[in-house]
Amino acid sequence: MSGTAESSEIARAPSSAPPKAATIYDVAKAAGVSHQTVSRFLKGYEGIRPQTRDRVELALDELGYRPNLTARSLKSGRSHRIGALTHEIAHVGPARIVEGASAAAREAGYVLDIVSLDTRDPSAIEKSLALITQHDLAGVLALGVTDGMTHAFEATAFRVPAYVAAESDNLADDPRAALSRLGLAAVVSHLAGLGHRHFVHIAGPTEWSAARNRIRAYENAIAANGVHSVGTLQGDWSAESGYRAVAGLAALPGATAVVCANDQMALGAMLALKESGLRIPDDISVVGIDDIPEAAYLDPPLTTVRNDFDAQGRAAMRQLLARIEHTELPRPVAPTPLLIVRRSSGPVPTSP
Repeated sequence: MSGTAESSEIARAPSSAPPKAATIYDVAKAAGVSHQTVSRFLKGYEGIRPQTRDRVELALDELGYRPNLTARSLKSGRSHRIGALTHEIAHVGPARIVEGASAAAREAGYVLDIVSLDTRDPSAIEKSLALITQHDLAGVLALGVTDGMTHAFEATAFRVPAYVAAESDNLADDPRAALSRLGLAAVVSHLAGLGHRHFVHIAGPTEWSAARNRIRAYENAIAANGVHSVGTLQGDWSAESGYRAVAGLAALPGATAVVCANDQMALGAMLALKESGLRIPDDISVVGIDDIPEAAYLDPPLTTVRNDFDAQGRAAMRQLLARIEHTELPRPVAPTPLLIVRRSSGPVPTSP
């Protein structure tokens, strides 16, 4: 009898219930703001004071807030999934832009489905576009980095709001070209200030608008500083192409500075220069663009330009969200690149 009673008592013991999911009202209480403020924050509204934004972000993190997308979709009758079409995300820039876009989507209560496209295969782009247009999506963010991708995106009749984030060839006015315009001006000016007068440029693939913009920005900076370019070498963004571009030359014709269109090509160029017997920066200076995480740990550490890729991704997502939710389109803002001076650049070599 006693055993039965004990079993019965155990059977009646309540099991531990899972913790209740936090709501925007819980977040608002923790942050000391109204639930309308939390809602505006989650939708990507820009007009929230920085101090208030910080409190809301902290409350979201501490409470582990996760929007109930299923309930929202059933209530509103629309999807909360966004499709992101991008280049192979092995490249640093596209990968970090997608990360920023994904974070902005998540904060606004959406999930980002990422489709990576092989830009070398036009049929693969067409198949991916046909596939994604069949899905129940709230919108599509198309990150066009090559001419082929941009043309394919622009020719597609998306059934939902879409935003094509592609750097145009309008170097002077397009905020998305700020890294090219301001970044190349900064590195050439830096090197000219160190006494360099003869430069060489290692460019990215010409089917990328960013590569063309960086070539134009380099040429403009050369003219503005009254220095001379001895030529432009062709690369494809990879470290291998930077190595081959330099290793294929019998000699750099008088150049004392190498301006690379990205850090990976600078990495390869530095190895080729060292193998040819040149010391960096004693004999020749090398600079890059992007400030990849490894840049500070190369031998020598690489002078480069840091770009806020996260801000680019967030800005693109805000443009799309405004189209999805029928709100005022945000004003495009050009992120300001930052010159990071390290030991790969130094004064022009003095003649013996």
